[in-house]
Parts: sequence; C-alpha cells; structure tokens
Amino acid sequence: MQTMPDNDLKGGNPPQAGHVLTAIGLMSGTSMDGIDVAVIDTDGETVKRRGAFASYPYEASLRKKVQAIAGHKLERGDALSAVVRDITDAHAEAVEDFLGRAGLSPHDVDVVGFHGQTVFHDPANGVTVQLGDGARLAERLRITVVNDFRSADVAAGGEGAPFAPLYHAALARPLEPPVCVLNLGGVGNLTWISPDGGIIAFDTGPANALLDDWVLANTGQAMDADGAISRAGTVNDDVLAELLENDYFDQPYPKSLDRDHFDPSPVMGLSLEDGAATLVAFSAEAVGRAQAMLPALPERWLVTGGGRHNPVMMAALRSALDRPVEPVEAAGWSGDAMEAQAFAYLAVRSLYGLPLSLPSTTGVTEPMPGGVLHRP
Repeated sequence: MQTMPDNDLKGGNPPQAGHVLTAIGLMSGTSMDGIDVAVIDTDGETVKRRGAFASYPYEASLRKKVQAIAGHKLERGDALSAVVRDITDAHAEAVEDFLGRAGLSPHDVDVVGFHGQTVFHDPANGVTVQLGDGARLAERLRITVVNDFRSADVAAGGEGAPFAPLYHAALARPLEPPVCVLNLGGVGNLTWISPDGGIIAFDTGPANALLDDWVLANTGQAMDADGAISRAGTVNDDVLAELLENDYFDQPYPKSLDRDHFDPSPVMGLSLEDGAATLVAFSAEAVGRAQAMLPALPERWLVTGGGRHNPVMMAALRSALDRPVEPVEAAGWSGDAMEAQAFAYLAVRSLYGLPLSLPSTTGVTEPMPGGVLHRP
C-alpha cells in the first residue's frame, strides 16, 4: 500500500493523488447529541481500511446552547463565538481521547475531516451553517484539518446535502445494483446506486428528529429507545395524511431539508404513544414516496444512522417499501461509524481536488470540489 510521507502534509507540500492517507472523520449530526469519530485509510476513491470508531456525547450545557440557536439565522457576536469555540474544543477533546484509545499519535494521521455542527440549512437562499473553527482545531491537534465541506456546493447553486453519497457508492461497489443506502439521522436521506455506477441522492423527509423532539418534550427522554413508546401506540391515519400533505414530497430531486422543515403540530392532540407511532409512520411513508421517484426499484435497502436501532421504524420501512430492508451491518459496514467515515473520505478527496458532490446528488451544476484547508 502506497502511503503519504508524514512530512508532505505537515510540511506544506500538496499531496499527490493516488496516495493512501490515514484520515479521521468527525460528525455531529442534526440530532445534536454529540460527536462521532472514525478513522479510515483511503486514496479518495477506494476505501482501503476502516478502523476504530467512538462516539462522544455533548455535555448537557453545550447541547442546550446548540439547540437554542438551531434553526435561526445567526448574528456574529461574542455569544456565537463562544459556542463555536466550545463546539471546536469538544471536538478536539474527542479526537485526543480517540487517538489514545486507538493507539495513534497525531503523526499517524494525515488529515481530519471536521464537519462541524449544522445549525441552519437554507440552500434556496444560499445559506448553510456548520459551526466549528477549523484553524483552532488544527492548532489544538497539530494535524491538518479540512472543514466547511458544504459551502462551495451551496454557493454554486447546489442543495449542500446530502454529502455522504460518494462514500456510500465507494462502499457499495461489491454489491448487486441497484441498491439504496438510507441514512436515518435527524432527517432521512438516500443514495441510489444504479447498475452503471451512477448515483442519485436526496433527503427523503423526517427520520428521527420529530420523534426525538416529541419524546423529549413529553417524557424528558432523549429518544424512543428500542421503539418501546411507538410500539405501544396506534398510527392516527388522519394525522398521518395531514403530515404527508407537505409539498416537499412533490418536489423533484435533488432536494434537501433543514431539520425543522416539518411542522409537528398535527400530532399535538395525540397521546404520547399514538404520537410516536404516527411520527414513525410518517418517516417510513416519506421514504416510500421517495422510492416511487427512483428510476428503478432497488434490490435492497441498507439502513444506517440511529433509526436502524428502532425495530418499529425498521418494520414500518419494510411495510412502506415492500423491499428487503436491512441494517448496513448486513453488508459488513458499521452504521454508527459511516457518517464520520464519510467525512474522513471527503477530507482526502478535498486534498486531492476531487469532487465532493455531483449534479445528481445535490443539484449543483457540475461536479464540485470543496472544503477549506487548515494546516497546524
């Protein structure tokens, strides 16, 4: 395996395409619950090795700060700067701990892909905001950092999301196409990989965000663990129909969503259990409507993200899709690690000037490189 000499990146020399780099990826998703950290070896095209993974929850005080500003246009100021600093330092602490647990030193890592915390996403108006200070993180870790992955895509007219499809396609090369990878995070997004290797990607609709918010507001719990609450409820068909009237489902792809796009008020009159059951059905039916837009039915659906841990959600998906639906572990992948791995992969692609998004994944006019480089 051809590897990058350690001093090429740290000494300021541009990397040469084709070399295999060791990259750490950091992901803090729209669920706003913490930081995922993963390490891979990749040349930006193929994935040579998938290594260790760990997850680090946000401290409660930081999560509250992030939740308080999510969904709002942000004004620069001391308060925002403090949140950016705290988010960055939380990521630094996570990487420092991860390196120790994985038996790695900073010199073993060529680049860190730092997604940052999404708090606002409005591509129609040319705005996407992921909080995090790449320069501060690079100085703290003494490792080259790539961040701000989505801005170039949005500035060029793209949706800025979803951004993991190229990684999904790299992993799916050995599988029989067409295949769909479904990520159930705060929102849902799919990657459809065609028999000729082409990719279609878009956000399907809600995934866990509405359900998590419902459960938190009514119980103080962060999620519907193991689907226990939704399993005890009954889907309210009238409320489900009202939720599905949202015009997002009629829009052609590529398309993307902010976490707070959907109004949850139709469920407000329901019991805790019926509301949870109805929101699970809403997420599953949204994926069913997305499947109906695809050029061909996938041979199988492989599900990643936190939603795959909810057996009620998985059963609802099988009913809505009438196709094989399995967690990505059935393909030998790690669903908990995949998004962090994806931003490690994209960081290497950014170093090599390779596209991070395509017209068929975000609607950008041409294959679009991106990311901002920070050297320690």
